[in-house]
Amino acid sequence: MKTPKGLQDLIDEGVIDQVLRPLKSGKEASVYVVRSGEDIRCAKVYKDMAQRSFQARVQYQEGRKVRGSRQARAMGKATKFGRKEAEAAWKNAEVDALYQLTAAGVRVPKPYGYFNGVLVMELVTDADGHSAPRLGEVELSAETAREFHRFLMQQVARMLCIGLIHGDLSEYNVLVAPEGPVIIDLPQVVSASGNNNARTMLRRDVGNLSISLSRFAPELLDTHYAEEMWALFELGELHPDSELTGQFTFDERSADVDSVMQSIIDAREEAIIRQLGREAAARGD
Repeated sequence: MKTPKGLQDLIDEGVIDQVLRPLKSGKEASVYVVRSGEDIRCAKVYKDMAQRSFQARVQYQEGRKVRGSRQARAMGKATKFGRKEAEAAWKNAEVDALYQLTAAGVRVPKPYGYFNGVLVMELVTDADGHSAPRLGEVELSAETAREFHRFLMQQVARMLCIGLIHGDLSEYNVLVAPEGPVIIDLPQVVSASGNNNARTMLRRDVGNLSISLSRFAPELLDTHYAEEMWALFELGELHPDSELTGQFTFDERSADVDSVMQSIIDAREEAIIRQLGREAAARGD
């Protein structure tokens, strides 16, 4: 195939040897299957974002560290320089997160380096060596759904232990490998302690996974892992191997219960819309 823009430099520099095929393309990046020596990997080529997309990402970037005060001021004012710095920070966030999460024992694709705006990382495959399916594309038994849910809740907790929240976690950002789920797509990763929306995003991430897997194990809708995790996190008592139960006692005197229930309702509505979209696509509408 013709070498895509952005990957020729990596071939010239000997980082990769060949581009084999496109894997997926989205609004923010295109991913290709590449060969590096005898290894088959994937290369994620980030796209430059328009102003509209930049504004939409502001809520995720709150609390992220930048190189210096000048960069921070420019990003806050959304100047041309500031947008450029924000763009670089957005791209670097996923790279940094992958290295941190790998070190923390979270199951994510192993990163091999970041070169000229291209992230080279592990290609997650199924048992036959083909690209692994997404969580929303597989049929599961109730037992396996519960097992996947327990594992993913542990992974989310481990992320929170190092101060990170995925921010856009759903059945579309989890691949199913032979050894189990693998979490992907982290450019919007959120600072748990520095972002005012962190708690809401954690609830949404957990709610999305619970709703998706509840198709096979309906009782998962009655769990409250996000609230349990956050309470432990605030107390400094959340650890990588904390035994989570999914049970949580709400303070009925607090109006926060309403916001929790609204988050669950919103997540369920999003899941219904996604399901309707899949059914329409299958019918060819």
